[in-house]
Amino acid sequence: MTTWFISDLHLAPSRPAITQQLLAFLPQLAGKADALFILGDLFEYWLGDDVLDTPQGEQLMPVINALRAVSDSGVALYFMHGNRDFLIGERFAAATGCTLLAEQQVVDLYGTPTLLLHGDTLCTDDTEYQKARAVFRAPKWQAQVLSWTLEQRLARALEIREVSAQSVQSKSAEIMDVNQEAVAAAMTAAGVLRLIHGHTHRPAQHDFLLDDQPAQRIVLADWYQRGHALRVDAEGMTSVDL
Repeated sequence: MTTWFISDLHLAPSRPAITQQLLAFLPQLAGKADALFILGDLFEYWLGDDVLDTPQGEQLMPVINALRAVSDSGVALYFMHGNRDFLIGERFAAATGCTLLAEQQVVDLYGTPTLLLHGDTLCTDDTEYQKARAVFRAPKWQAQVLSWTLEQRLARALEIREVSAQSVQSKSAEIMDVNQEAVAAAMTAAGVLRLIHGHTHRPAQHDFLLDDQPAQRIVLADWYQRGHALRVDAEGMTSVDL
């Protein structure tokens, strides 16, 4: 059997082709995989689970139902929050049959303990982003935002996205990438020699030494141009273009 990983799909009405790629991919896993891990940023933004009660929620139902079909087929479905969809909650989990993961999760992949992250916590050189992240992930801030109307939340989300886009233009690629010391610290604390994450949109396999032992950091690809997934089984790992 196999375990699959995807991240950074950034599903949005403005990019229907990517949604169709996901809807074509998911049935291929039904009943044929051990697990599917979604490591954040499945959606371009998520305004709260009550969006499911709106016309926009109706547009999301093909994705919700496809995920539910995967979990109903016996495939374990896991979701980790990204920096765009951190307001996904228990109602989404119930609708899709997924398990919501903590922001750091160690799993046993066919005998290899592996740390899973979205990846943004590793970008410690981007201090401006880390300060904003601390605000957005605070329960008090989230509760306040979820008390607003959906229209107010959407306006705020678009405002944050615009500010973020402008900020990115002034930052070097190195600042927005992971910090190797943060990588080493996270892996050491978790007691692993393999890390899988997304967020940076820089797909690659990085091999390095951690405490004089061979270690790996695998970065998942985004879905801006086409779908990508990481396939893992007892024999190893394969990057798959969908």
